[in-house]
Amino acid sequence: MTEAATTDTTTHRPQHRAGRGHSRAFGVFEWMLALRYLRARRREGFISVIAGFSFLGIMLGVATLIIVMSVMNGFRTELLDRILGLNGHLFVRGVTSYVTDFDFKADAISQIPGIVSATPIVEGQVMASSRANAQGGLVRGISGNNLKRLSVVSDHIVMGTLDDFDKNEGVAIGDRLAQNLGLTVGDSITLLSPRGAITPFGTAPRVKAYNIAAIFKIGMSEYDSSIIFMPLHEAQSYFRTGDGVTALEIMIKKPDEVNQFIPKVSAIAGPDVDIITWQQSNHTFFSALQVERNVMFLILTLILIVAALNIVSGLIMLVKDKGRDIAVLRTMGATRGSVMRVFFISGAAIGVAGTLAGFALGTAFCLNIESLRLFLSSLTGTELFNPEIYFLSHMPAEIDVSEVVSVVGMALFLSFAATLYPAWRAASLDPVEALRYE
Repeated sequence: MTEAATTDTTTHRPQHRAGRGHSRAFGVFEWMLALRYLRARRREGFISVIAGFSFLGIMLGVATLIIVMSVMNGFRTELLDRILGLNGHLFVRGVTSYVTDFDFKADAISQIPGIVSATPIVEGQVMASSRANAQGGLVRGISGNNLKRLSVVSDHIVMGTLDDFDKNEGVAIGDRLAQNLGLTVGDSITLLSPRGAITPFGTAPRVKAYNIAAIFKIGMSEYDSSIIFMPLHEAQSYFRTGDGVTALEIMIKKPDEVNQFIPKVSAIAGPDVDIITWQQSNHTFFSALQVERNVMFLILTLILIVAALNIVSGLIMLVKDKGRDIAVLRTMGATRGSVMRVFFISGAAIGVAGTLAGFALGTAFCLNIESLRLFLSSLTGTELFNPEIYFLSHMPAEIDVSEVVSVVGMALFLSFAATLYPAWRAASLDPVEALRYE
């Protein structure tokens, strides 16, 4: 009886110690063994190389996603600020004729809560020319006070002044247009419009020369190379609009809520007008940006998936190589859960380290993206962000915290999911089969 009790106690003593040693999930022993497996030894170098590539894949995938999504966000925000800063959020245009009684209508619309301003404008296409060159342009007739309130222009005057803009027959042009035509402040620019005087032989083009009063630089090449601001009364005379204007340009505090103001504005403007929102006039452009952004996110996510597959292959090779060690651990009392946690920690450590490194790299890149662009441009001798193509004079980047959190969360999820199958294979290994040929 005593001998049996002694045998029973001896038989169960190692199991009792093993259970007590591994009762806590992710214990010190499991962490120590998992990190030991990640350290390279000479005969296990290839496995560590795969682990290194997995780390680099996760890091570059996370960093690339953060950088690309931040640049796309910045690009959209900058374009939206430039477009909505120069153009109105809501336009009231005449259907069959010009908008008349515009001063009264503009004052009444400006009193609507939520509307910042209502500006009468006259727009028309012209051919702008000088002795050196000629190109198309867009004339926007606007009063001097309203032009000064347009901060995207008045705050970016590089030459000349907007003082006495209404009193002089001068115009304000963009810096790229001035460069293309070889003009500066005080020079004369000739404007040709097809809407001229009607003669027995047809409509004669209207040609008139204007002095350049100011040169501005908005930072968006499309506008800097085409916009010409002219005093409102002079634009009415040049385009023969009489006592009317081509449109009322309305600015709203919250542009995304523009549709809520259509009924109120329509009631004041009258029935013979057409109301156009900024979303309608730029729908195709911003829809294309959104589609491109979504497609880029899906394509770049493949980098993370490939890196996760590298973790799977590396852990499977590690399990194959450590088969004898696993068998010895099992015979010493290690549970299947303990073995599974060891290999889960090995794979998850690669994913977590790669994700954190990618987060740091992507954030640092976005915060210094313009300096890096200038450095790479000077290093390679090429223009990496041509404003003629991308509309903006600098490369923007806007970090969205929610997007960064989703990218980091997705990378961690893929990393953890990639470790489950190899860890399960290790836990399911039969010690007898593993030691049979040892």
